[in-house]
Amino acid sequence: MINEITAQQLDPERFITEKVDEIRTAVGSGLAINALSGGVDSSTVTMLGHLALGARLKTVFVENGLMREGEPEQVVNRFRALGVEVDLVDARREFFGALKGITDPEQKREAITQTFYRQVFGRIVRASGAKHLLQGTILTDVDETVAGIKRQHNVFEQLGIDPQQAFGYRILEPLIQLRKDGVRIVGKALGLPAETFERIPFPGPALSARVIGEATPDRIETVRKATAVVERMLKSTGAFQYLAILHEDRVTGMRDGKREFGQQIEVRCWDSIDARTATPTRLSFDVLAQLAQAITREVPGIVSVTYHIAPKPPSTMEAV
Repeated sequence: MINEITAQQLDPERFITEKVDEIRTAVGSGLAINALSGGVDSSTVTMLGHLALGARLKTVFVENGLMREGEPEQVVNRFRALGVEVDLVDARREFFGALKGITDPEQKREAITQTFYRQVFGRIVRASGAKHLLQGTILTDVDETVAGIKRQHNVFEQLGIDPQQAFGYRILEPLIQLRKDGVRIVGKALGLPAETFERIPFPGPALSARVIGEATPDRIETVRKATAVVERMLKSTGAFQYLAILHEDRVTGMRDGKREFGQQIEVRCWDSIDARTATPTRLSFDVLAQLAQAITREVPGIVSVTYHIAPKPPSTMEAV
């Protein structure tokens, strides 16, 4: 049973001091390693580890080919400015190879988990000599996995998996008592820039979770371009999360006044606090029309855009 620390209960300075001490005690005189994605969870863990261990923390950004436009370089440069060196590792070929032919969303998650922990990151850990992995697992990740809502890529012990036996290293999870709102508070207290601790949630399997069907390089590039448009145009809404999903079906639409048989993007925009429950943001028709026009104009092959208006109770959480 994990003892939750709510955002209302959280004393960020005390939390940081306690977790830094716990990391130092666990790692001792050895080395630790962590994978940075640029999201608020992994960014907060990186700063905690940096405070605790300094140069004895090796931070790695794994380029899996599934991230947003320009994200690897942006994240590396942002943390370099904070005094944290990040190694950028290109593993795109391995991840797309693992995803080839897979259409089931849970199988995609499992393929990414195994490729990351057993192959790519496992290889990096072995080469580094580190015996501890710092990971940004939060309480919502555990809840969703245990409840069977969706398998989070970073949850193991709650499913009876021993990371030491399975992967050869011990996993440290300093954020596991918090939910997203609490992590944002800690990230801010650690000095992370606003674009990091205020960043909208992004799934562990990255853009592969936002492609219905097989996540090929071409389809990932399509949803990547659509994601850039959605995030640019909905940033000012103040919503908890906004995203684009590429559907598998082909549809008939209009482009330049002519009928065209192409692909469809579904847009979702949520109001929420901790991602456990959410309601669709009530966007105006003018905003939706402008968004649809921008996506069909800027993303090759997209001829139709829909907006998702169903609420999100835990039993129906998808593509977050």
